[in-house]
Amino acid sequence: MPSSEEKPSVVPVNIGVTGASGFVGRALVRQIAETKNSCSAAYRGSIPSRLPPQVRPVTVGDLSRETDWSSFLQGLDVVIHAAARVHVLNDLSGDPLTEYRRVNVEGTLALARQAAAAGVKRFVFLSTIKVNGEETAPGQAFRASDSPQPSDPYAISKLEAETGLVELGARQGMEIVIIRPPLVYGPGVKANFLSMMRWVDRGVPLPLGAVNNRRTLVALPNLVDLVLLCTQHPDAAGKVILAGDGEDLSTSDLLRRLYAIMGRSSRLISVPPRLLSALAGLLGKGEIARRLCGSLRMDVEETRRLLGWTPPVSVDEGLRQTVEYYRREQRL
Repeated sequence: MPSSEEKPSVVPVNIGVTGASGFVGRALVRQIAETKNSCSAAYRGSIPSRLPPQVRPVTVGDLSRETDWSSFLQGLDVVIHAAARVHVLNDLSGDPLTEYRRVNVEGTLALARQAAAAGVKRFVFLSTIKVNGEETAPGQAFRASDSPQPSDPYAISKLEAETGLVELGARQGMEIVIIRPPLVYGPGVKANFLSMMRWVDRGVPLPLGAVNNRRTLVALPNLVDLVLLCTQHPDAAGKVILAGDGEDLSTSDLLRRLYAIMGRSSRLISVPPRLLSALAGLLGKGEIARRLCGSLRMDVEETRRLLGWTPPVSVDEGLRQTVEYYRREQRL
């Protein structure tokens, strides 16, 4: 077994990726196709017209306890489970927790049971740092060994899936690896990060110049690199792995870097964070204010020591790639 400073020997394996049409899933499929590994990609709906010849696409439909994964699982050594009912602000479903459990818990465990029966050796589960909690105190950082403190239906469902997978893996003899990433940014990012880039690009004045929080992010190339390392590294088996860039940013620092990379003059206005949070609460935007003003730091040094891993992309390079993709999309 290699030491924490050594890379494990890599032999070609057959890797399956669920959620292959998603932000992270697409990047995983592209990267696997550039290696000596074979890739099966599970799609919920239509299959992309252009795929590398090393990729075997499979349509599986929705993720649920009834999903038949037999065609997807044929010949696989490792499954990377990236499909999920993702977190959204202001979920309007009547019973969000039930809906998250239906997909993220029941659907995940059904896949894992079928994977174990099909002879899959390792199951890599993309969870979320929200399992640890929503915010860290000044000077503190989440660790993989912390007691979970999920506070919303999405995070609760992810923790329940983690727990079920560990129990199933122990019974069935299938290795389980759990990866908890924070916010992921990179080419093709959507949601809040895309909105932030649009604000910067349009020169919208932003009252975030005084925000001095600290948040751990992870660039898409770094997350993909770590996930693929976890498909084979012997020391990853049975572990909870925290993913991060290794450089924590304040919201104001992140915005200043985006202004610089996008060639825009900074339009940050310094407003006390407490006043911002109070005003946001009055407007029903408290969750957004907490994300912009609160801290969420992760200790990723254990990941680096355990796996001998170094993020291949710096924060600035990750932001540059993200902005370049955004610019190309704007020109289309």
